[in-house]
Amino acid sequence: MLLRLVPDNTKLPFMKWAKIRTPISLALIALSFFLLFTVGLNVGIDFKGGTVIEVQSAQPAADLADIRQKVGALELGDIQIQGIGEPNQVLIRIAAQPGGEEAQQEVVRKVQSALGTSDYEYRRVEVVGPRVSGELATTGTIAVIVTMIGIMAYIWFRFEWQFSIGAIATLVHDAILTVGFFALTQIDFNLSSIAAILTIIGYSLNDTVVIFDRIREILRKYKQMPVSEIIDLATNQTLARTIMTSLTTLLALGALYFFGGSVVRSFTAAMIWGIFVATASSIFIGGPILIYLNIRPSSAAAADSKAAEA
Repeated sequence: MLLRLVPDNTKLPFMKWAKIRTPISLALIALSFFLLFTVGLNVGIDFKGGTVIEVQSAQPAADLADIRQKVGALELGDIQIQGIGEPNQVLIRIAAQPGGEEAQQEVVRKVQSALGTSDYEYRRVEVVGPRVSGELATTGTIAVIVTMIGIMAYIWFRFEWQFSIGAIATLVHDAILTVGFFALTQIDFNLSSIAAILTIIGYSLNDTVVIFDRIREILRKYKQMPVSEIIDLATNQTLARTIMTSLTTLLALGALYFFGGSVVRSFTAAMIWGIFVATASSIFIGGPILIYLNIRPSSAAAADSKAAEA
């Protein structure tokens, strides 16, 4: 192999390190909840309703101060104006106005009247009402919960209940830390953020199942070996695959973050954080939970019998 970042036959004591990593994870979860309930999420237009207008100036560089002055004079409440992409591209965010959908449409007309149509091209206009935004928040939460339940049922059927609880605990850990990341950085939390959380859950599940499958194989092969040593052996045997998968994914996400533009930047930033978290949790979180739940070779044998009968 031309590129080998992780040598073969590593013998790293992951379960000993987990004694340090587990309190760190618990502290990060507590910090995430603290940030969520004190600082809160910077919910985007998808969840709080309002208007997003993307304009492109006819000049090589847009005059943000001039735009801010003209739009601010309309007295529309909370307004955010920022440059995106090229120097002549600007994104205008305006908070939801009282009066329903008609009031939001009136916002667009006022902005167009204030800025004019000769100096600016209106490339994108999105209007999201409070009712729609509430439905989006509800359906997004339901999507995450249903995903968790489906994964738990699959792992329970595919392996054994200890593996199912271990997998779900790992995924919940990753989801909570990702939400904490949004609260800490104040990156817009929108529908793309929900998609990022679901993607991170899928990525983490993939890593965790690979390690769990190897643990089950070794449980059948070495029935007298201590469970902590079995988990260490399985984790070391899959370490090269785990690290290489994470690095190649991070390379792609890095390119998206720096060159993909502002539209996907919040999604990509959350994904980069999530890859680090998911990689660490698949190594340090799932294994100790199996030990706490007293996994034994007999459990793996019972799971094999159930799968064979099915």
